[in-house]
Amino acid sequence: MKESRLFKIMYYLLNKERATASELAEKFEVSLRTIYRDIDVLSSAGIPIYTSAGRNGGVYLVDNFVLDKALLSAEEQQNILVALQHLEVTQNGSNNETILKLKALFQTHVHQWIDIDFSQWGEYNNAHDKFEIIKTAILSRVQIPFEYANSKGKVSQRLVNPAKLLYKSNAWYLQAFCIEKNDFRVFKLSRIYEISITDKSFEPLDIPSLDKKSCTEYIHLDLLFSEEIAYRVYDEFNLNNITRQNDGSLSVSIDMPNEEWLIRYLLSFGKSIKILSPASIRTRFLEEVRAMYENNINL
Repeated sequence: MKESRLFKIMYYLLNKERATASELAEKFEVSLRTIYRDIDVLSSAGIPIYTSAGRNGGVYLVDNFVLDKALLSAEEQQNILVALQHLEVTQNGSNNETILKLKALFQTHVHQWIDIDFSQWGEYNNAHDKFEIIKTAILSRVQIPFEYANSKGKVSQRLVNPAKLLYKSNAWYLQAFCIEKNDFRVFKLSRIYEISITDKSFEPLDIPSLDKKSCTEYIHLDLLFSEEIAYRVYDEFNLNNITRQNDGSLSVSIDMPNEEWLIRYLLSFGKSIKILSPASIRTRFLEEVRAMYENNINL
């Protein structure tokens, strides 16, 4: 109880800058003698807490000491500033004033050792706007309508109760309750268009966990890639799934969603991929190659 009161006294003085002993005694419901004893304990522990007499006297702490040295290390200060700077990506500048205040308070300079940019190379996209709308809708618990293009390119109108933003497999997703489907769905942000916000509120539901096995059927693949495509293999697969062979080729053993886009994804590696197993995927792969050939041979 005493230790808790000591910390509360420090926080109170940090916010008020100065207080009388009587004020502290009333605030924490203890006697003046106890307050003076607490001040002695804090001072003995190295906290620069002082008292002064007179009309403008009172109890006070040296400016910035509590946050700068007693409670947060230099590394912790850097972590806070870096986290705020990179949350700024989704905030459209709303954190900037907070960052400036903390920099002044910590009296430190944060090194810009990482940068996050959601826009594509060479062009601007509206990821910032999407984030701002979705964040506002989630916190305000209001519905959002948008157009959505599924993996087949079919565009549909959706009205959802937004629940959570997710970052998965190098892409951002929105987990939301779809009014049309009467169930939770996951939407890839890059396929969301014409998003807006409504004033129609909703009662939040329990958000289901995203167990990959329950979301879709997965199939195990054994793949072999030539060395010339190694840059993509290391970009798109986990290192634990990759084995370099003596000839420089790369074998990949991995579980992937058994969905329509899987064959098109494998085709994107062109002649640099061999499908070792399963035979069913290799057959579908070859059928697609044959169809591509026949579609173009008679042009």
